[in-house]
Amino acid sequence: MRQRLADLGLETWFQPSVDVQRQGADDKGLGENPVIQRGDVLHCDYGVTALGLNTDTQHMGYVLPEGETDVPERLKAALKASNRLQDIVFEELRPGRSGNDILRVSRERMRAEGINGTVYSHPIGLHGHGAGPMVGLWDPQEGVPGNGDHQVIANQWYSVELQATSPVPEWNGQLLRSAQEEDVTIDAEGRVHWAWKRQTDFHLVR
Repeated sequence: MRQRLADLGLETWFQPSVDVQRQGADDKGLGENPVIQRGDVLHCDYGVTALGLNTDTQHMGYVLPEGETDVPERLKAALKASNRLQDIVFEELRPGRSGNDILRVSRERMRAEGINGTVYSHPIGLHGHGAGPMVGLWDPQEGVPGNGDHQVIANQWYSVELQATSPVPEWNGQLLRSAQEEDVTIDAEGRVHWAWKRQTDFHLVR
């Protein structure tokens, strides 16, 4: 993969990883390097470098069982929950606000809408995890002393990184973690834009 990216003038600042979630199995039961099976939900994390700038992306995939042509509705609902959490953070990410303030308000709105999630977004650009205020960390969700106290500024890139965990009735209520990460730009006027677009449907593996 590294050579294919190099041929396109691209590089990776970290190698892709794939995590597997499977009905009836937890992380420990799957082991460190499970063989992917039909019906598995996949989570891929990758970072690409182009023109000196870095991206940080996490997407979700689904391996279709024989005879299926689409993702079950309740799995789609899990992705929609993380999409909704993306909406919330996107709306709260504004210049002049601290990372901790954005985290606090985003989590208040998240809980009010019944979403079980965590937010751990960060600046990006010249470095994979760039300079600027952190909007949460994956473990402490009460705020980040110091790094979370700084204010967001205009002309900055951010990686909106988060996850929402949802029960799946088709999996006997087993929890599914939909973790997503997409980059946004904050322009000179403080307006936030998706750098390209975000994932709203599972990638299908046939």
